[in-house]
Formats: sequence, C-alpha cells, structure tokens
Amino acid sequence: MEVNPQQDETKMKLVNKVVPMIRRNGFQSLKMEEIAKHMDVSKATLYKYFSSKVDVIDAAVSVLVDYIREQIAPQDGNLASFGRGFQMLFEQSVILGAYISDGFLKELQAVYEDQHQRLQDAMLDRQAHISSFYRQGIQNGVFHANSEQLMFLQDYVLTRAMLEVKFLMQYQLTLEQVIAAYYGLVKNQLIKAEFQELVDDTVMHAVFVKIAAKVTRDLH
Repeated sequence: MEVNPQQDETKMKLVNKVVPMIRRNGFQSLKMEEIAKHMDVSKATLYKYFSSKVDVIDAAVSVLVDYIREQIAPQDGNLASFGRGFQMLFEQSVILGAYISDGFLKELQAVYEDQHQRLQDAMLDRQAHISSFYRQGIQNGVFHANSEQLMFLQDYVLTRAMLEVKFLMQYQLTLEQVIAAYYGLVKNQLIKAEFQELVDDTVMHAVFVKIAAKVTRDLH
C-alpha cells in the first residue's frame, strides 16, 4: 500500500500536539475522545489517521525516536565541529529531559513493551554516539578527560530536575536562566579553556529562549 505523503505529514502534526499531554498525564487511562480533543479534531477525523490508542502511542514514540536519531553531532575531525556538536547535543539533552520523564518510561514499559524497547534502543544508540564524540574530543585535546558515566548521570538528573516548576519557584529563576546556567556549567566541564573560543555562544541565546518557550507552553 502506498503512503500518501500529505496524510503522513498531517498524522505527524497531530501526534506532535498530543505528545506533551501524554508526557504530563500519562496514557493508560487516556480515551480516544480526549486524544481527539487535544489534537483539535473530531473523533471521526482522528480515526482516519489512527486505528486505536496503541496506534497513537506508537506514532508518539516514533516522533521521539526520529528526533533522537536525527540530531547527530558532526564528527568530521575539524576542531570547530566539536563546538557545534556540543551545542547540538546540549539542546537535545534538555528537550529529551523535558519530554521523556521517568514516569513516561515506566508506564511505556509496563503497557507497551515493544514501543518502550524501540525508544530505549534509540537512547542507547545516542549514548554510544555521544561516547564516541567525547572520546574523539579527548583524543584531539579539546575535551577534558571526564568520566562519561558521570557526565551521562549529571545530564539525566539535572535536565529533569531543573525543569520542575517547584525548583524554579524555590530559587526564583526563570527556565531560560536555568538552561543558560547549565549550558555554561557543562561547557566548562567539557571543553578546555584554550578551546572555548571554538564555541560560538552568541547563537545560543535564541536556543535558550526557544527551549524555554516550548517547554513552558507544552509542559507547565
């Protein structure tokens, strides 16, 4: 059966509308009526694109997997590529920390094991790619020889904690401020002082604003 490109594009747009809601509220008790409401379509229209809730969840996981696989840091050996690669991976880490919570993963594993495994495989592939990127940066003398495992742990814990509304209110910070501060922390941990000029920080302000606006709109 041939896939209609326009229909496929519409389907992905609808899924993108419901991913934040699934992240916030889970999906075990979710009804197709609620999904249609969040997608801003009729139930009849929803069934034109999705045969069941399982189909919706499968498509939502596909959105996350595609995002993970598309955001690949350059590894061309050029020193400037380490700065660009760091920025790409940082942005992706914050987005993934926002949209793939522990609760979402546990619920997915309990109810939809195949989709959970597909997402886990993509995340493991990403981790392997980041490890290779780190090692290449260390070999070229650009990165500090930090423990990859500790960097991954810090990334996992802090990107999730700093997005919590309670954390922001407690320290009277905006999400944009926290993301910018974390960016500076990771940059100093990873990139040696003599190579920090490889990182064009001027482009990142727009990135911080974009991430903060997206996360605030979708999840807070």
